[in-house]
Amino acid sequence: MEPVLLTIAWLVASVLFILSLRGLSSQATARRGNLYGMIGMAIAVGTTALASTINLYVPLIAALVIGGGIGALMAARVAMTAMPELVALLHSFVGIAAVLVGYASHLDPHAHSDSAIFRTEIFVDVAIGALTFTGSVMAFLKLRGSLSGRPLLLPGRHLLNLVLLLGIGTLGYLFAHTGGLTWLLLMSALAGVLGAHLVLAIGGADMPVVVSMLNSYSGWTAAAAGFMLSNDVLIVTGALVGSSGAILSYIMCRAMNRSIWNVIFGGFGGEQPAPAGGAAAAQPEGEVRETSVEETVTRLLKARDVVVVPGYGMAVARAQHAVHQLSELLGQKGVRVRFAIHPVAGRLPGHMNVLLAEANVPYDIVLEMDEINDDLGRTDEVLVIGANDIVNPGALDDPQSPIYGMPVLEVWHAARVVVFKRGRSTGYAGVDNPLFYKENTRMLFGDAGDSMNKLVAAVRARAS
Repeated sequence: MEPVLLTIAWLVASVLFILSLRGLSSQATARRGNLYGMIGMAIAVGTTALASTINLYVPLIAALVIGGGIGALMAARVAMTAMPELVALLHSFVGIAAVLVGYASHLDPHAHSDSAIFRTEIFVDVAIGALTFTGSVMAFLKLRGSLSGRPLLLPGRHLLNLVLLLGIGTLGYLFAHTGGLTWLLLMSALAGVLGAHLVLAIGGADMPVVVSMLNSYSGWTAAAAGFMLSNDVLIVTGALVGSSGAILSYIMCRAMNRSIWNVIFGGFGGEQPAPAGGAAAAQPEGEVRETSVEETVTRLLKARDVVVVPGYGMAVARAQHAVHQLSELLGQKGVRVRFAIHPVAGRLPGHMNVLLAEANVPYDIVLEMDEINDDLGRTDEVLVIGANDIVNPGALDDPQSPIYGMPVLEVWHAARVVVFKRGRSTGYAGVDNPLFYKENTRMLFGDAGDSMNKLVAAVRARAS
């Protein structure tokens, strides 16, 4: 393909990526945004494959077919509960691909390896790629449950991060000025250790921000590879992904009243503030009160206003369809039902929104935390389905709590709260929840999916 035509095709693909990102900013236009992105990627890959510099078509076609087949199989087989870990795993692919391309560019005898600028581009590409790869693998293992959700807080971890950064910078300088492969190998190893350590130091409550930040890292990795390969569409795409991921992470941190630097370098569950006078952290007081399906149905049918707070437990139980059915049945009885979404509910940004959209819950009754928190005090019933840390009052009134200062859904102000939960264990962040012991809270133990199906059946039975 002629260079002019290739440039035009890349420009069209870049515009489609921008339109895709714009479409993904709203649930109503998300499908169209995904379509734009797929078309843009097809144009980018197809035209790049037809470039005059490409002559090994058999390996290229084999890679496209095998890679596409594996990707399609993974996407078809993944459950919604496993989507966060799949996203983290895909980020790791971007990272390792950038590292391999960087090494290939350095070892290519036809590349401009004698240029310090070119070697600097390789250094940046490999460094961010290695950090993204190991960080994403650690996130994948945490989200999968293979590693504990609690943060790994090594003594002097901030000094360790600083030393690793200085080491990476020093080795990058040596590589850029000498071109020695040894410096590049050592730098890759240090970047990999830094990526793993940064994510291991982050605990459960901040994992959605981590996934968002890894998305940003993968974008900047792609942009660095674009400069290294003189590929305009890769630069534009990487910059779009990197900047949008960083902005999303910042917005999420603001919604959590947390510093993004604290999340990245400190992590959830870091050094807790020392209690004044040596006092221990406040412990929940009271007893857990259980309820039944029959009692819950009776209260729901008498209510005027019901709010549903979905959490990761709803995803695990695949209860979103039953929740939608319940909301429709209650709506037919004149009960106003709305959904309250916390910015970090689930395991990745927008996790609960995706689940509710999958169940065809109308967008106009799905409200963000800031939109609905003031209404909770005027709500008759709140159903907390598999959520824990995002409805923890300790975040507001217990200075010794690890999540103190994080805005939460203040469901305890409602007339009555029903918590759907498998057992009495803590949430993903490992923090006990005083909400469970409040007088207006009732626990409905069991699988959330089974409980919701029983509620739906009971409401239907009373309506007939």
